[in-house]
Amino acid sequence: SDTVLFGELGLTGEVRPVPFGLERLQEAAKHGFGRAVVPRGNASARQFPQLALTAVETLSQALEAVFG
Repeated sequence: SDTVLFGELGLTGEVRPVPFGLERLQEAAKHGFGRAVVPRGNASARQFPQLALTAVETLSQALEAVFG
């Protein structure tokens, strides 16, 4: 319930970056999310201390990050 995910999913399972990734991370932090699973291309160099960031390239990596 404290995890946010975003990205575009390709037909072969790749997770692609989306526009306004930094703004999405800012909003997630502002609304109290503690964890974000995002496309590697949207992983920001800017740090969000209250947000644990996991960058993924594939759907299987995203599922592993969420469900272990």
